[in-house]
Amino acid sequence: MEKVLVLVLVTLAVAYAAPDPRGIIINLEDGELCVNSGQCKSKCCQHDSPLSLARCVQKARENSGCSPQTIYGIYYLCPCERGLTCEADKTIIGAITNTNYGICQDPSSKK
Repeated sequence: MEKVLVLVLVTLAVAYAAPDPRGIIINLEDGELCVNSGQCKSKCCQHDSPLSLARCVQKARENSGCSPQTIYGIYYLCPCERGLTCEADKTIIGAITNTNYGICQDPSSKK
């Protein structure tokens, strides 16, 4: 039992000593495969079709296409960067029919 405990402690020490601890499951870089946006550094996991593989990508910039934030965690178009809003169809019909896309806009620039 003592040998197992020592082995576990040594393994944990090596894992914590590693520089830039990037895992296989979380903290993924852009372009890496993902299952949910929570895995990505950018917080956006995007795919092109329901059958395509999802990858981590940057959030949408001003005046580019976007999707409103969802609970599902995978997007066809990423949500907007911080400080921008996605002006989109936010009705339940838009979410069901997957037509709730919009454009990222700066809310402070509206008149």
